[in-house]
Amino acid sequence: MSDSTARPVDYSRVFTQAIDRLHAEGRYRVFIDILRNKGMFPNARCFAGHNGPMPITVWCSNDYLAMGQHPKVIAAMEEALHDVGAGSGGTRNIGGNTHYHVDLENELADLHGKEGALLFTSGYVSNEATLATLGKILPGCIIFSDELNHASMIAGIRNSGCDKRVFRHNDVAHLEQLLAAEDPNAPKLIAFESVYSMEGDIAPLAAICDLADKYNALTYLDEVHAVGMYGPRGGGISERDGVADRITIIEGTLGKAFGVMGGYIAADQTIIDVIRSYAPGFIFTTSLSPVLVAGVLASVRHLKASTAERDGQQASARMLKAMLAEVGLPVLPGDTHIVPLMVGDPVKAKRISDILLAEYGVYVQPINYPTVPRGTERLRFTPGPAHDEAMMRDLTKALVDIWNRLELELRKAA
Repeated sequence: MSDSTARPVDYSRVFTQAIDRLHAEGRYRVFIDILRNKGMFPNARCFAGHNGPMPITVWCSNDYLAMGQHPKVIAAMEEALHDVGAGSGGTRNIGGNTHYHVDLENELADLHGKEGALLFTSGYVSNEATLATLGKILPGCIIFSDELNHASMIAGIRNSGCDKRVFRHNDVAHLEQLLAAEDPNAPKLIAFESVYSMEGDIAPLAAICDLADKYNALTYLDEVHAVGMYGPRGGGISERDGVADRITIIEGTLGKAFGVMGGYIAADQTIIDVIRSYAPGFIFTTSLSPVLVAGVLASVRHLKASTAERDGQQASARMLKAMLAEVGLPVLPGDTHIVPLMVGDPVKAKRISDILLAEYGVYVQPINYPTVPRGTERLRFTPGPAHDEAMMRDLTKALVDIWNRLELELRKAA
């Protein structure tokens, strides 16, 4: 019997305390209210806290190459809208499988040199659904996961029910220690990323593939921050490094460099069929709108043939890193398109972001825990091909002014 004197749960108090904790730790998230200006990226309009829209410059978009603004993409989406209408009509096996979906899966399989590909509604879903399903299909499987893997990968591994071994970030020696300690006959899968978006570094793909060969492990590579961005046709780091054929499953997104929405995996046809047939996150989800798929199809085809966007983005990233480093701002070095500026405190990171937006018309979101470990809070800039030198100089000057105002440390040039 229940205790009649017990007080009923105050649900509102529990929820309020949960939000209060975020405020106290300085990591309560605020979503900015903006509209991008079509064809004029990175220019946008901000509506929050202003008397009418304020012009701003966006510095933190994952639409790295501004393909969401590309005339070919917009034209393809408009054509599809007027050809077939807005929605897909259902799940893939109940009315939601259109010719656009089939064409895009073929295009993505070709991009990665794989037999097949499978579309999902987001990169998060593709990771979670695929990893969880693989673990259930392989009894006794042990999954080896890089400690900085995406939250969606961690969720998929957890939901797989498999034993998990976490190896130190990009530490091949530690990974081998963990592999060598397990039963040689146990199924194994190594899950890792190519470009780590918060650090801006790249995994040693070939070395990990060597270990997979040595210990008879499958490989699962998250390329969401690399597809469209690297390789002669935008196939990612695995294409750039010539190891795509050695990766069992390549996962990517359609919402970053390709500029639209969705996620996918590419692999041999049997694995694709297994995920298609067993993954609840695929089976029971309404498929992507054919309008979105048409836009992605145009984007993938364009970036397979054009390197101008990739080249421009890399040049912009190099220029901004050099400018920030020159004035002593704590930018992390690296060869990728990610420009992380370290702050190390969630309250200060949010304060810098607020000042940039309110006083300088610069939009960059603070990145706090749990996206990054506590004490490594940062601002994450993603300059694109349309961010010009004048914009970068204005941004650098604004950051120096704020750093001095908040009495933060600038590194003295050697």
